[in-house]
Amino acid sequence: MEKLFCAMCDALVRGEDLVLCTIIASSGSTPRGSGAKMAVFADGSALGTVGGGAVEYQSTLLAKKALTKKAAFTHGFDLSPSQTAGIGMICGGKVVVYFQFFKGGDASAVELFSAVEALFSQSKNTWLVTEISEGCVRRMGFYSREDGPRFLSGMSEEELSPMIRPRAVLQKGEPSYYVEPLTVAGYVYVFGGGHVAQELVPVIAHVGFAPVVYEDRPEFASRELFPEAAHTIVGSFGGVAAHVTLTRDDYAVIMTRGHQADFEVLRQVLLTPASYVGVIGSRSKIAITNARLIEAGIPEAELKRIHAPIGLPILAETPAEIAISVAAELILHRAQKTGGNA
Repeated sequence: MEKLFCAMCDALVRGEDLVLCTIIASSGSTPRGSGAKMAVFADGSALGTVGGGAVEYQSTLLAKKALTKKAAFTHGFDLSPSQTAGIGMICGGKVVVYFQFFKGGDASAVELFSAVEALFSQSKNTWLVTEISEGCVRRMGFYSREDGPRFLSGMSEEELSPMIRPRAVLQKGEPSYYVEPLTVAGYVYVFGGGHVAQELVPVIAHVGFAPVVYEDRPEFASRELFPEAAHTIVGSFGGVAAHVTLTRDDYAVIMTRGHQADFEVLRQVLLTPASYVGVIGSRSKIAITNARLIEAGIPEAELKRIHAPIGLPILAETPAEIAISVAAELILHRAQKTGGNA
């Protein structure tokens, strides 16, 4: 989503009109669910997706209509078996897409999307709030519990609070609002910058995590090696707390180059409320590490927090395959934590 909003902001700054297409409701079997987005630009190009196929093709045509009329409107697609012949889909569900026109060069739109861009570099839970209207866009902004509503003129904290959910929600009424998670607090701390980490970091960054690489070797914690990382940290594996404070929103992925370093990091991480703790390695290595943790005073119940061997069981062997396995487990954990897909 970050790439999409950055591209929209750049287009608006250049003075180019655009339309944002968002699925605001879905039911049954559909290619994409609520929150899926596609921007259609004045030159006819598009970025993002609302599911591909005929729905996306029809949405692109409707977006061009919105560009011409400089308007906002909703349009429903019925993908049930009796209706799919007309649009060439056999999914069996329904989706409602909201089309929002934004005028190129509009100062308020540029300010909004510039502020949204900045959110992606912060570890903060925020929600995007859109007033659903026919004809023209009224209000669009975002909300966080730390800062309250922004760009939502006239909306109070009391009005917004009941709409804030872990998942996207269409709040019907007069007016209606579509409220969806925009950014999620927490970092994925990857302890170790070796071959698997080098494959993992770009993958998890691409699916919306904010990875931080922690290494005791400067050459394995460089921005050149990890351009997709939110941060890189050089520090001792025995002194993690001096550099990092893990919260209940954070993830710890431990894949250092040695058993001793894994033990040292695990010992410290298990004293934090980190949401996810995973460690790479064979079952025999993990058994030895667990025994040492108990000897070091870590309660046996805490060991149940450890995902080990890390990753979903897909028989991964290469660093790239292991990275996919680990990324999949992180996605699953995030979805379970938020009550659905993130």
